[in-house]
Amino acid sequence: MSEENTGSLPEKVENTQSATQGKDTRNSAMKQETEEESEKKLPADMNYKYKELHSRPFITPDSDIPENLLYLSHSFGYDSGRRGNLQLLDDRTLIFIAGNILVLLDVFTKEQRYLRSSSGGGIGSITTHPSKEYFAVAERGDHPFIIVYEYPSLRPYRILRGGTERAYSHVSFSPDGRLLASVGSDPDYMLTLWDWKKEEVTLSCKAISQEVYRVSFSPYIPGLLTSSGSHHIKFWKMASTFTSLKLQGLMGHFGKTAATDIEGYVELPDGKVVSGSDWGNLLLWDGNAIKVEICRKEGRNCHAGKVQPFVLEDGQLMTIGSDGVVRGWDFEGIDSADSNGHSSRFEMEPMNEMVVGHNVCLSSVVKSSTPDSFVWFAQDSSGAIWKLDLSFTYTTPDPECLFSFHAGPIQGLDMSRKSHLMATTATDRSIKVFDLLAKKELTTSRFNQGGTALCWAPTLVNQSGGLLVTGFEDGVVRLLELFNPQRLHLVSGRSPKGDAKLRLKQAFKPHNALVTAVAYERNGEILATGSSDCTVFFFTVGEKYKPIGFIQVPGPVQALEWSPHSHSENRLLILCQNGHVVEVQSPNPEAQKPTKTFQLSMPSKSFRFRSIKSQIKREEEITRRQRVKEKKKEEREKRLKESKQLDGEQEEEEEEKEEEEELPPIYIPHTPSPLYCGFYSQPGQFWLSMGGFDAGFLYHCKFSENQDQDPDQQQDEPFGFVPIQNADEDPICSITFSSNRQLLLCGMHSGSIRVYPLQPGDHDLTSIQAYWTLSVHDNHYGHLRHIRCSYDDHFVLTAGDDGNIFSFSLLPPEELQKSLQRKRAKIPSPRRGLEDEALAQDIEDPAAYSIETAKQKLEKDHLRREAELKISAKRKKLAELQKKFKQLMDKNQRLPEHVRLKPEELQLDRRFTEQAEREKAQRVRGVRMQMSWEEERCSVALSKLQDWFRSSLESTVVTVVAICSEHRVSTYHLPALTKTSTQFSPQSTASQPDEDKTTVTGRRRSKAEPAKNGSKLEGEVVLCPPVACSSGIKLGDRQIERLRKAAEKAEQARAKIEKRKQEWAQLYAEKPDENYEDPEDVQAIKEARETIGDIQLKSDKDFKMPKQLRMNAERKRAELTSLEKNIHQKQTEMNRRIVALRDSKVRLRSQLRAQVEQIKRVQRHLPAHLHRSPPTLFTILPEETPEKRMQYSRATLERYQVLREQRLKSIEEEEDTGVLEQLQKELEEEEKEREERETLRLSDLSKEKEETAGNEGAEMTELEEELKKEEEIRLLHEQDSLLEQMENSVCQFDAELRLLLHEKLRLDWQLKMSELHQLTLYQELLIVKVFEKTEDSLQEKLDLCIKEEDDVKSKLEELNELLELKSADIAQLQERGKALFAAFQASLGQENEFEEFLTKVYKKKIHRVKKKLTADEEEEEVSDEDSDEDLDDYSDVDDISSDDDDDDIDTSTEEGAQDLSVCPSGCDPELFENTQQLRERRMDLEELIAEEKMSATALKREQDNLVMKEEVIRSNRKAAEDNIESVYREKQQKINELDVVVPLRLSQIEFSTNGSVPSDLSQALVLDRTELNRLQKRIKQLQLEDNHQRDLYCAARKQHVKLLKEGKDMSAKTHVLKEQCNQLMMLKFGRLVDLEALQTLSGNRKLEELRQEKLLKEAAYRKEIKECDEKVEKARDNLTEANKQSALCLRSMVSLYKQKADLENKLDARQKKRGRQFMDHNRHVVQEDIQRLKDMVKMQTQEAEALKREICLLSHQGGHILPPGQHSLPPLDPLRTHKPRHNKSYSARDRGQKKHTQRLQWGSSAH
Repeated sequence: MSEENTGSLPEKVENTQSATQGKDTRNSAMKQETEEESEKKLPADMNYKYKELHSRPFITPDSDIPENLLYLSHSFGYDSGRRGNLQLLDDRTLIFIAGNILVLLDVFTKEQRYLRSSSGGGIGSITTHPSKEYFAVAERGDHPFIIVYEYPSLRPYRILRGGTERAYSHVSFSPDGRLLASVGSDPDYMLTLWDWKKEEVTLSCKAISQEVYRVSFSPYIPGLLTSSGSHHIKFWKMASTFTSLKLQGLMGHFGKTAATDIEGYVELPDGKVVSGSDWGNLLLWDGNAIKVEICRKEGRNCHAGKVQPFVLEDGQLMTIGSDGVVRGWDFEGIDSADSNGHSSRFEMEPMNEMVVGHNVCLSSVVKSSTPDSFVWFAQDSSGAIWKLDLSFTYTTPDPECLFSFHAGPIQGLDMSRKSHLMATTATDRSIKVFDLLAKKELTTSRFNQGGTALCWAPTLVNQSGGLLVTGFEDGVVRLLELFNPQRLHLVSGRSPKGDAKLRLKQAFKPHNALVTAVAYERNGEILATGSSDCTVFFFTVGEKYKPIGFIQVPGPVQALEWSPHSHSENRLLILCQNGHVVEVQSPNPEAQKPTKTFQLSMPSKSFRFRSIKSQIKREEEITRRQRVKEKKKEEREKRLKESKQLDGEQEEEEEEKEEEEELPPIYIPHTPSPLYCGFYSQPGQFWLSMGGFDAGFLYHCKFSENQDQDPDQQQDEPFGFVPIQNADEDPICSITFSSNRQLLLCGMHSGSIRVYPLQPGDHDLTSIQAYWTLSVHDNHYGHLRHIRCSYDDHFVLTAGDDGNIFSFSLLPPEELQKSLQRKRAKIPSPRRGLEDEALAQDIEDPAAYSIETAKQKLEKDHLRREAELKISAKRKKLAELQKKFKQLMDKNQRLPEHVRLKPEELQLDRRFTEQAEREKAQRVRGVRMQMSWEEERCSVALSKLQDWFRSSLESTVVTVVAICSEHRVSTYHLPALTKTSTQFSPQSTASQPDEDKTTVTGRRRSKAEPAKNGSKLEGEVVLCPPVACSSGIKLGDRQIERLRKAAEKAEQARAKIEKRKQEWAQLYAEKPDENYEDPEDVQAIKEARETIGDIQLKSDKDFKMPKQLRMNAERKRAELTSLEKNIHQKQTEMNRRIVALRDSKVRLRSQLRAQVEQIKRVQRHLPAHLHRSPPTLFTILPEETPEKRMQYSRATLERYQVLREQRLKSIEEEEDTGVLEQLQKELEEEEKEREERETLRLSDLSKEKEETAGNEGAEMTELEEELKKEEEIRLLHEQDSLLEQMENSVCQFDAELRLLLHEKLRLDWQLKMSELHQLTLYQELLIVKVFEKTEDSLQEKLDLCIKEEDDVKSKLEELNELLELKSADIAQLQERGKALFAAFQASLGQENEFEEFLTKVYKKKIHRVKKKLTADEEEEEVSDEDSDEDLDDYSDVDDISSDDDDDDIDTSTEEGAQDLSVCPSGCDPELFENTQQLRERRMDLEELIAEEKMSATALKREQDNLVMKEEVIRSNRKAAEDNIESVYREKQQKINELDVVVPLRLSQIEFSTNGSVPSDLSQALVLDRTELNRLQKRIKQLQLEDNHQRDLYCAARKQHVKLLKEGKDMSAKTHVLKEQCNQLMMLKFGRLVDLEALQTLSGNRKLEELRQEKLLKEAAYRKEIKECDEKVEKARDNLTEANKQSALCLRSMVSLYKQKADLENKLDARQKKRGRQFMDHNRHVVQEDIQRLKDMVKMQTQEAEALKREICLLSHQGGHILPPGQHSLPPLDPLRTHKPRHNKSYSARDRGQKKHTQRLQWGSSAH
């Protein structure tokens, strides 16, 4: 029901009842009404009554609660996150869903009208009719309705029922408005097409097993629909079948494109569909596959984020996106878009673009109903409704935001204590203030973080009522002032806009996580804030809020509740989300002065909720059973009194059995139930509302006396509880009281309001019984977490997680207006001086320090500064003392020795020194004990560092420097190779298939053996009738010889045939298969395919990875490990060579030193002027022997300590050199000095020796001088040789180093390429590992499918073998039946007069009594009864007696006249008994055939099932293979996207345009030059090979044509020969025979005996025929004589005819003369004669025809046909028992001639 203004619209807000009584009554009435109306056609003007249809509030029966307790006043929210939650009825009316209410919003006046849901379960979707005269509301609930309303009357026009089980997710009208499509949500996802005006379902089927977002009709092609949703799109067609109209759906395949949720799409005129995607590109669907993915130039997305196309208009496809942009795309470009060969994308730019806003997320749009209008209304998921002009002209106005709302769940709500103002906050970073009376938003403020808590300061804090306290996600609390800016104009002279404004007063950050609760103390002196970081912070209230301190609580804070004024003490109740409750006293700001931290040490009480729900349920069950027991006891006593019978014992036993039933167990949930809300009842007592398992009760709790336990281990049980009806799955989320505490208002988890009337002073809530409830918010996600009453109890406000905010009035609208007498709420005036105050500093950085963190940081900084000051003072004092002591020591040293004080005398007392030593040792021990852990930590750290930096390396870096140049070569920094498995081959599963095959073979053998062993056909012999024995005719010698020759000839023919068969078999075995290929050709083709250049690229769209090239993680890891090993091996080899070179250098230095010593020794004996200075001895640099760095001595460590202390002193100067570097330099300098000193010492020693030699040389003789000269020459030569050797050694070493350096450089280049390749392999490995889990699961599925397919194939093979065996058995049985019937006919003999009777006896069907079957056989028989229909599969197999069934039916009527069970007289009893035995055998065979057919039918049925199963498995296998292939393709695509580095020189680049290298080389192809040259040469080779192969092909083609022609000729000749052979066989044998069988026929003695008997009988028959011929001659002579007599008679008859004619003429002449009196009599006589003559002619004609037929039959040796009415003549006496066929025909001719003679005689007598 609706009204025109807001206030009078359904005057009362009513809810569906939670208990289902009222709803069931209404539904049953509606169903009954619907059934009555469905019987007749629905009239066009029929409407339902809205008052009877919409949901109403539930009120506890027999209560005094009025139904109109609450009236809906206004809706301030908008569920902007709901899909498609905006529709347009006309140019000024928008409709959207708000929980259980449908809101009709006037765009211009902003007035609202409302419609309630009928089910109370919420509304799923809405849509409008194309004519805008109707709109449909699809609801939620149990079997929800779709209600079609008229517009603008808003009367329910049609109700559609039975479309889904729980909820509708989308509805849509067809373009012509005739049909309505709806789709349900979980669990049925039913797609239904309605003829909505008739309230009938047209078509219905399941859409898909996923969530469906949208369904719509094609506006261009009737009968086509499209639906989309979670990771799917489906295309539907209304197809006509033989039976009816059906929906046929085709699922869209994404192919290589990643699957995405599809929110929107547009159908194109040619049947294509354009849909959006999650990543912002458009997908063009052709059929059920993606034709192309549309993006912008350079691969940019069409939109940033999700994209939805929404209309095709004026040649443009319009799209909206989550980036807040509307773009128009060229339709023709999209419709004709096609992908290129390299990519599936099509790039294009939009034609038009409109940026709605930067923080806008467009989710749906609706167009204005005005013709030729470009105005659209857009739904913004960020909480707004926009008006857009999409004309895209120069005069297009900017987007206009019509309405702004909160986006997402409402996190905070509170009301002013002085006015009808409401403030809200949400995670959309906004704070809004609303006027409840004016029903509008006053102001909005936005911040960097979302709001999470809000509190309106009481009047004790702010008398004007304009202060708001808001908590945010980053832990910041902001104080905001609300004032009327128009009042500010009076003071400052400025004219601000708006009716209200929020100004930041103060911001502080007490928490590090989101603020969950803020609350003022009852006196307004302290503000408490709670957070999810498990802290509660207290502040003093004043002009500036100052922190007092914080306390830690056991869990995240859910709510804060200060004790009311009725309590003596001022305490704070802290409710934690994990079930903990803490109570603390109000802190004293004077006593709590923070020193080092803000953490307070306050006495507290704690409570940890322990579940008692199961115990409550258990006690209820005990009480119930007790009541039942007492009731039964009373009934039993009453019955005993009435019946006075003692039969109570049985009842007592039944009672005891009932008592023995188990009670419900005591259950305590492992995870504590969440705590939703709570409040004080009395001091130390409080009420709690729990969720989860403990929902359904309000628990009365108090703090325990034992508060010394650990809060985490403490568990307290409530001491009381109040049950909440229908709340086990719907707990209370929020609670508030009216100002007079007469109403308890509860916000439920299902989004409904529940109101309990209370008695005054009822702190124990004993009066909570009756209640009033109404569903308002969304039942699924609209949890009602905030409910408040206005200060005067006129309004009730609710806010839920669905983003909706509702205001209700406790008074009717008319009374409310009268009582308030104003239409706007009072806004606080600005305080004085506000305009002169600077803006408060805000905290915008989310990482800013909290109050406690800043305090701790300041404290740490202060302590560090104090410590530094103390240390510097101590050091200064020590330095002064050291200086003074040093002066004294210097003064003492300057004194004379006899006066100088000794060190012992400087000591005042030895005991002081000893005491100092003891103290020092004690302190050292203490320090060691204190530093033991640190020492251990450092040693562990040292070992770790050594392991990481030294032990982890196989070798340190060694640098070898050349001696005479600056060349140097260094080893590689080589880490130790990790121990990884080198075998990455997949586990072989070959054994399993073998086992499977063995198992299958065994199973096949086990199934086949019973068929062979258990067959009843083997060894069974057909009962043959007694055959007359041979007559004992003796054969002649000639005949015996002929038999022997025939046997020899048959044996020779058999051997010849066998030999010919072997030759043919060998020939056929050597014949190649039709698909045979030469192995050499196969190998050549394989090599060609492997080496061919034009192969399919891995980046191709249709590339299929060969199985041998498919890469998995193990193979890739093995490849990577192999590469690492190769790199490591190369580096290790190079390091070994460099180290060997270093060692050679060390050895060279030793050698050179020895040579220098030797030179010096030589030079000692040479004059100074002949000395040649030896080369400077090179030094071994530290980098050449890095292993010496780890070798240290005590002196080195002491020097390091000194340098480190100096470093610490000069730390403020920030010197560049480090301690280790300085120590290294000093050690090097010391080494150099030591070498220089050694050199100087040696030189001095040589000089001294030279001088000595010079002094001695003055006294040498001439001989000595000559010897000295020789010695000088030798020494000079030795000197030169040594110097030359030294130079050669140095040069050789440098040459080796340069050569090694060159090799290392080449190796560096190779290693760098290997590292790049290694990086690529590692990236590929990461990609492969991403797909590894999916591959493994798909491979397992594929292996399972293959295994199942193999099993099914093996079973099918077994069944085929069994069926073949069964068919053979059946054929064998049928052959035996035929043989049995042939034996029966042979037993009858020829012309047996009882043949017909015995045949009836043989073919008679007798109902035989079945044998007793075993249990297994009975089951088989029962199972075979159902297989009678399948016996038709073997209908092609003839039954034994199928040809004689008709005879049985015909003779069944004659059995009554003739008893077939008694041998007739004259019949041979032995023959009759034999016939009965053969009949029994026939019946046995028929039963066996029936059994075999039934078992064969069962096998056939099983085979059909297996074939179907094989098809299913094959399809599953194909799907699995396709999935694996798609995964491999996707993986290869990801691998192809990796970048590979290929170093090139500019000279190597031949890809140039206009003589220059282009900047973009993306189209270039990288090839190796040698490979390119090889390919160019290969082109020529391939051309030659192509020509050669073409010639070979032509020759082979000609030979092939020749062979084909010869084959055709041979086939034609063979055919002609076969025809000639068949003709000859027909001429000779009269039928086609098997020549091989004919040739192998040997002589048959019995046949010869029969042939001899035949000859004897032919001689006897010939004699009889001769006698008969003589008799015939005599008869013929008699016939000739008779004919002559007949001719005479005929001549006489002719003469008599003539005479008769003359007499008749005469008589006629006489009669004419006589009178007319005799005319009539004569005419009658004449007519009779004429008729008699006609009859005679007719009979003669018939006789003539009969004679003709008889002549014709006699000419074919047949019988004769008598004319009608003539009896057969008696037959001639048979001459003998067996007479030839030509005698019969002769006798027939005889009888014919006799008959002809009789007819002639009869004719003559008649005349």
